[in-house]
Amino acid sequence: MKKEELSYVYLVLFHAFMGVLIFALPFLSKIYTLGILVFGVFYIVKTKNKNNEVLMLSAYIVSVEVLLRMTDGMILNEFGKYSVMFFMFLGLIYSGFSKNALMYWIFLVLLVPSIVLSTVSLNFDTDIRKAIAFNISGPVCLGISAIYCFQRKITFDRLKGVISAFSMPLISIVVYLYLYTPSVKDVVTGTQSNFETSGGFGPNQVSTILGLGIFVFFVQLLLNSKNTLLQLLNGGLVLVFAFRGIVTFSRGGVFTAIVMIILFMAVLYFQANFNTKPKIGLIIILALVAGLGVWGYSSIQTGGLIDKRYANEDALGRKKQSQLSGREVLIASEFQMFLDNPFLGVGVGKNKELRKQQTGIDLATHNEITRMLAEHGSLGLIDLMILFFTPLFLFVNNRQNLLALSFLAFWLFTINHAAMRLAAPAFVYALSLLKVYTIEEPTLHRE
Repeated sequence: MKKEELSYVYLVLFHAFMGVLIFALPFLSKIYTLGILVFGVFYIVKTKNKNNEVLMLSAYIVSVEVLLRMTDGMILNEFGKYSVMFFMFLGLIYSGFSKNALMYWIFLVLLVPSIVLSTVSLNFDTDIRKAIAFNISGPVCLGISAIYCFQRKITFDRLKGVISAFSMPLISIVVYLYLYTPSVKDVVTGTQSNFETSGGFGPNQVSTILGLGIFVFFVQLLLNSKNTLLQLLNGGLVLVFAFRGIVTFSRGGVFTAIVMIILFMAVLYFQANFNTKPKIGLIIILALVAGLGVWGYSSIQTGGLIDKRYANEDALGRKKQSQLSGREVLIASEFQMFLDNPFLGVGVGKNKELRKQQTGIDLATHNEITRMLAEHGSLGLIDLMILFFTPLFLFVNNRQNLLALSFLAFWLFTINHAAMRLAAPAFVYALSLLKVYTIEEPTLHRE
């Protein structure tokens, strides 16, 4: 086994141990948080970001954020987003940015009018700073990350290194979840999202990060497993993350992972040569068989309740009226705000106040698309168009970023069910903008 492969195994074991340690001694979570931040800054300054170290560190922060949240290790509520922005800012200082990233400067500028509007439209008893930061930190994190990543040249091997950086904290999370809920059977009693199987934290966010884990280890299995041990390790982790993602009873992360894998396999297939395509076909068949196996095991462990959850039924098998766990009301109210305020919207953070006033529902948005429309109006619509079409245009001209469409799908599907609570959709989106190249002759030819 090569040195780097052995290092990967050691890192997996270390992060598994970290999951055990933080479960046993929760106060270590805050020390872990400080350690990541201090080491990150030190490492970037020391290396002067010569090999895009900020991408590795940001990927690590994105993956560890949920663990820090569920163990109360966050120094600030938006620590993940602020840390990624800070790392990206350091990266821009050392490495600059593409002058063609103008579209993302425009994206950030178009956010400003509604921020200003909110300072005069929010209620007097509202904490304006918190209301604005809660809703705008995600888009700003995305904008800064996109400016850094836009057309930045990176080798495919380095991109695989970023995937590895994602993977490590995910190990700690899944170990923590198994320690928190050793027996799924004992805690599943209904078909609603389950906090017990989610480490006592929000199932929606845990499902999101576990879905990312499914994809990350699937990529590791296909691209970073050059011997039997690594194949068994990464293949096993795909199954583990799939099971734990399913039993959160929050469907968004699982659906997102499936879409990401389908897009990844489609890109591989269409860019592969004639001899490689049958191998990819076999991988697809094996993935389907493994997926059915995980689903069957999940069904047994939940007493069939997971089948009813995905069929949108309650524990007694009765069809639920809502298809989206009540989110339709939030989406409808935000879309109506857009129609009533089509130019500048209602202002950042104002949609929650208006919804409570009009419907009595005191809930924050779960959908970033309708939030952007409601709070930013037509300027938000322009921003969404920039975000959606730019990566597609870049992919057409640089198909060596085999993961670009999957990264874009993660952002798009995640913001539809979990808004931008986490730093993950912002940073993962930015990775779709990288200009990837291979130093050696690629094994997959471009068509």
